[in-house]
Amino acid sequence: MRYEDLPERLNVADYFVDRNVADGHGARTALLTAAGPTTYAQLAARVNRIGNVLLELGVRRGDRVLLALSDGVEFVATWYAAQKIGAVTAEVYTFLPAKDYRYFLDYTGAEVVVVDPVTLDRMREAATGRRRLLVVGAVELRANEHDLATLAAQAPDTLDTAPTTKDDVAIWKFTTGSTGAPKACVHTAASPVLSHHCYARGVLDIGAEDVVLPVPKLFFGYARDLAALYPFGAGGAGIAFPERTTAERIFELIARHRPTILVNVPTMMSAMVAHPEASTQDLSCLRLCTSAGEALPAELHRKWDAAFGVEVVDGIGSSEAYHIYISNRPGAARQGSCGQAVPGYTARVVDGDGNDVADGEVGTLEVTGGTVAKEYYQDAAKSAVTYRGDTVHTGDLFSRDADGFFTYHGRADDLLKVGGIWVAPSEIEHCLIGHPDVLECGVVGHESDGLVRTRAYVVLREGADGSPEALRTYVGERLSGHKRPHEVVFVEELPRTSNGKLDRRALRALS
Repeated sequence: MRYEDLPERLNVADYFVDRNVADGHGARTALLTAAGPTTYAQLAARVNRIGNVLLELGVRRGDRVLLALSDGVEFVATWYAAQKIGAVTAEVYTFLPAKDYRYFLDYTGAEVVVVDPVTLDRMREAATGRRRLLVVGAVELRANEHDLATLAAQAPDTLDTAPTTKDDVAIWKFTTGSTGAPKACVHTAASPVLSHHCYARGVLDIGAEDVVLPVPKLFFGYARDLAALYPFGAGGAGIAFPERTTAERIFELIARHRPTILVNVPTMMSAMVAHPEASTQDLSCLRLCTSAGEALPAELHRKWDAAFGVEVVDGIGSSEAYHIYISNRPGAARQGSCGQAVPGYTARVVDGDGNDVADGEVGTLEVTGGTVAKEYYQDAAKSAVTYRGDTVHTGDLFSRDADGFFTYHGRADDLLKVGGIWVAPSEIEHCLIGHPDVLECGVVGHESDGLVRTRAYVVLREGADGSPEALRTYVGERLSGHKRPHEVVFVEELPRTSNGKLDRRALRALS
């Protein structure tokens, strides 16, 4: 599907929720939670009630609504309620400190913020002015705070859909903030619908019988789209759970709900593979596992295959282009590769002058497609560098082979010049992850006597008794000598962003 094929009148809630009811599928399950199944008809009614609550609180078309909610039916219903009345949704992680919430409050200008007992105290500390907190869960309320359950119970379960168009701003997706303050990528209503057709249907073939379990939490667009938008576009179901994600929890949810698709990230894949009870787990219900968020090392891919035998469909996307734009295909994946361009997108690897590089050479990735964001909110200078019409200059280093498969080589701004030669930390990391004692690792540079040296921070698997020199030797036997880390430091865990990506800025602070 192309942008030109979309109807001029388009509303995200109408497309992904109400359309199921209108087409006679209201009795089908939309969401699975600990409380049981929620049907499309029940979800639609909940969306309408909360939409009426938001209107009563003064939210109007184009206003931002900030969600700081744990995963569950209320998260999904509130998100769609804001969409249905023509507001703009933005979501944040539920375990941020108050100072970070203050940044998001000031940046979004949201007058209504939806919170729960997990986020309420820190949001109270962060909130200033006349902002209204809409609270999910039983707590003692203060001034400008409103109980969602009470207001929703009093609200009508019918609601007219705002007459939004495919060009209206509908969704803010935040960058990870691993190299600076998070920025909002501004998306129109067209983006999720096009991504659904191009990636969810065109690559994963998500259908009505699919049940999707996300490893990341729903504030992360990669997870929310795959669990609470794309299945709905096909009449399928998603799973939502409020707890922090652990390998044990994922195994439990797979056993309970028997999903068909697992939305995963390399960090959790590594934890699942290394789990002491991995060999006893029955993952036969899964027809595939997606991987995104950061590059999937080929060695970790092989470990996953050996442990579980569940096909991995690795891909790469970004908030700037809404979702996945390069992906492997089920039944045709190449380990170590991010795959080929998703239908509806074109991808180029270019040099510093914007010219295509030869197959096999490393350059910077540019992606063109109908889901590219309009801008970074309130950052014209950065927008001009990143966005060029419907093309995004990613800053990611890639090579492309003759068959159109793209391989990731790290971020341009992560490269280290060691002994006069450029080194990509990700290459060292992907090598180290192949060692049987290594659970995860991160490589950064540090200065010593005026020279740049590489330091690898390594998390060992439980029970392993590795040595730094053994790991340095392991890399030296597999990569060029200048890529062997100068130091290996064992740590209990690596710093990560709220999206689960390696936080290189925090890792550098350790060096």
